[in-house]
Amino acid sequence: MALGRINAMRFAGGTPDRLVVAPIDLRIADSHIAEEIYSGRFAMGGTMVDTGGGSPFQVEAPNRAFARSLHAFGWLRHMRAADHDLACANARALVDDWITVEGRHLNGLGFQPEVLASRLIAWFSHSPIVLRGADHGFYRRFLKSIALQTRYLRHVTAAMPADAVRFRARIALAMASLCLPASAGTVRSASRHLDAEFDLQILPDGGHTSRNPMVLIDLLTDLLPLRQTYVNLGQKPPAKMAAGMDRMFSALRFFRHSNGELALFNGASAMSADRMLGVLRYDETSGTAYREMPHSRYQRLTAANTVLIADTGPPPKDRMSTTAHAGCLSFELSSGANRFIVNAGAPVTYHPRHAEFARLTAAHSTLTLDDSSSLKISHSAFLGPIVTGGVRRVTVESLDQEARQLGFVATHDGYVSSLKLLHRRRIRLLASGHEVQGRDEVLRLDETAPAPDNRTVGVARFHVHPKIAVSQDEDGAVHMTAGDGESWVFLARDLTPRIEEDVHFADLAGARTSKQIVLEFTVGETPRVDWKLIRTTLPRAEA
Repeated sequence: MALGRINAMRFAGGTPDRLVVAPIDLRIADSHIAEEIYSGRFAMGGTMVDTGGGSPFQVEAPNRAFARSLHAFGWLRHMRAADHDLACANARALVDDWITVEGRHLNGLGFQPEVLASRLIAWFSHSPIVLRGADHGFYRRFLKSIALQTRYLRHVTAAMPADAVRFRARIALAMASLCLPASAGTVRSASRHLDAEFDLQILPDGGHTSRNPMVLIDLLTDLLPLRQTYVNLGQKPPAKMAAGMDRMFSALRFFRHSNGELALFNGASAMSADRMLGVLRYDETSGTAYREMPHSRYQRLTAANTVLIADTGPPPKDRMSTTAHAGCLSFELSSGANRFIVNAGAPVTYHPRHAEFARLTAAHSTLTLDDSSSLKISHSAFLGPIVTGGVRRVTVESLDQEARQLGFVATHDGYVSSLKLLHRRRIRLLASGHEVQGRDEVLRLDETAPAPDNRTVGVARFHVHPKIAVSQDEDGAVHMTAGDGESWVFLARDLTPRIEEDVHFADLAGARTSKQIVLEFTVGETPRVDWKLIRTTLPRAEA
């Protein structure tokens, strides 16, 4: 394309003579996937494509998720895991193919900042297998392409919004300053820019400004190898890196359930246990998880082996809200090796409809009013899926001072503009860890009870993890039983819960069916709902 050629000429420049270092990659690799790729079968973005021996870059991608994964080259780690000459030759051929087919089309998907940053990190990290056995001609093409991509990324990053994509771009550029021969000034400039991202995006309590817990894992997965590369080369790391990463590790501990899995708030999804442990093994901080994240606006109640994590904050503003979910005052509950109450979570592999449904209030363990969400989300192609209305203010008060229990009461205004109503949720966890007491109230703006003629319908949902068996006895109590025998019962005062079909989006195998517990009421008749979760049976190993 002519435009691509013109842009490429603009970013032309000198070609480095070598790569200085190859950072490690903490992501899990599988040599069997390398065999599939060698056979022309590419499984990415939830889709399998058989190229029939042809170039994957000349086959029409089945969806955007597949194309982004293909062009990001994260799959090179599987070739490195295979670690034999055939895998190296295959990796080199695919990289060379990309350079030939896509390498100068700077206006294509492959040069979107998020994809470009991921590809540079992958090429730096896995350059040993790409370059093993390479001739001088390929070596020079490879270095020339890396240099062009680095210059282009440096140019576009300056105009990007301060989000996780820009943070990752700064990581890629800092890595480039170390992996390519560079002046001391270039290294210092990359460090300063990375320090700026720590200041702008990592909150004092360690959370990311997007309020998405999974962003912490994504960033740390690349920051850890970068930090080690600074050390290996005897270079001084960015001044804010050590303290910033320590805060991130502390926040990550906050969002971990009793079984070690990540809480599903604001765009977080499922991840393999190996990936989480691969990052946490480098956690050098000490101490227990925070009781509260005052800047990220989350609560954590812990007693015995029971953990309850709740979202008690408004969404981030503007572009930072593109992954925000309408889950204000939702909570998740885990005990021992099991998660019992969860949110539906974001899909592991991007799916437009699933991603849209996952952001609704109804996909979270909280209250909806008149079947509407507490956030308004833009459908404008120009603005993107940002939050344009709904929750603006959330007030939180700790109840920890009360004897033998932890708790909080929080109120949000997400339904004020549409229904002139507030939602208030009170949750207590008894010190034994065996009982959670909850109350949902719907209030007028003066915090009094709504008028008796208010016909607004309230629905409190409690999404049950797909691995938990759910049943209901003749008295209306809902029993939730895990595979190890641990059981909790859900009870409500004056209302009979219903068990309904549900969808859990955050599963490594894709969206799967599950169950939800539902309490439905008319606000004017029942402005307040009291409910309990009581552990009735311990795991067999503890019984």
